[in-house]
Amino acid sequence: MPTSSPPPYGDLLAHLTRTSALGPGEAARVVAEVLAYFSESATEYVRRRHGELQARGLSNEQIFTRIAEELPARRVAAPELSLRQLRRIVYG
Repeated sequence: MPTSSPPPYGDLLAHLTRTSALGPGEAARVVAEVLAYFSESATEYVRRRHGELQARGLSNEQIFTRIAEELPARRVAAPELSLRQLRRIVYG
C-alpha cells in the first residue's frame, strides 16, 4: 500500500493548529495565501501596487517613489529598480 507524503509545510500547519484557533483546513488555507502573496514577482508587485496607489489618487511620481521604497522590504528581495525601470514595467 503506498504511503502518502506529508503535506508541504506540515510542521508549520501543525504549529498553527496547536497555537491558534485555526483548524487544519483553515491553517492550510492561510499558509497557501501567504505563500501566494510572497511568490509574486517584482514585476507583478509593481503593477499591482501601481494600480492600488493610482486608485487612491496618488500621482505617478508619488507612486513610483513609494514603490521604490517598498521593494527592498519585500520578503523575497527584488532587484533594485530605477524609477524609469518601474515606469517601463507598468507602461512598457
